[in-house]
Amino acid sequence: MDDRQIDPSEEAPEQHSLTIPQVVDLLREGEMEVKGMLPWSSNYTFLGQIHKDELAAMVVYKPRRGERPLWDFPSGSLYRREAAAFLISDALEWNIIPPTVARDGEHGIGMVQLFIEHDPEEHFFTFRDPWPEELTLIALFDVLVNNADRKGGHCLRDAQGRIWAIDHGLCFHEEPKLRTVIWETAGQPIPETLLDDLRRLQLCLKAEQPLREKLNRLLPPKEIRALQQRLAELLQTEQFPLPPPERRHIPWPMV
Repeated sequence: MDDRQIDPSEEAPEQHSLTIPQVVDLLREGEMEVKGMLPWSSNYTFLGQIHKDELAAMVVYKPRRGERPLWDFPSGSLYRREAAAFLISDALEWNIIPPTVARDGEHGIGMVQLFIEHDPEEHFFTFRDPWPEELTLIALFDVLVNNADRKGGHCLRDAQGRIWAIDHGLCFHEEPKLRTVIWETAGQPIPETLLDDLRRLQLCLKAEQPLREKLNRLLPPKEIRALQQRLAELLQTEQFPLPPPERRHIPWPMV
């Protein structure tokens, strides 16, 4: 693979204002050109530019064959988990994950995600006070998808001040794996509006629903069942869980 590293701030063009379906279509159908490798990533991660008709956008591309093997997640599955995480965020209408698809690219099949232009010096620990609303959504989302790697640097703030969540390759394991730096909501009641969103998601996860059919192509059945179980538990308890005392619940490094 090409090890040439690149500064994304030097490549990002001005992007048009598009709806989420338009961006998803662009990511799936557009012609993608890899510009170079992004620094500081544990797996091979590339910056690319994607074109379709008059539309263009910068994207992050993580090919399957650039994934580092892990002992507790199946090899070659991380890109599918990234795509599945976006589907859940989109179904909830929380819009905290940039549009993400699984598709072929220069280095084979992988994850392609809309690039969010941001200040790399900013992260969860620099903008959590005062507490932004998006962080409550991200905290609940991580419980739902069983995120094993919510580092502070996996929260970005764009030029408009909106906060996004990225890097969801270590999600959806059927065993409890939650590791996150966001524990400020632990033990608190889940707001009723978010419970309504979870109830709507529960219906979308039923067999033969469009969302369920899409997830079936990305995740094994046991992980979808575990997702449904976590969702049911959240609706039953109606509160954010406390940190588990029996295992490590914070990722390292924290940023």
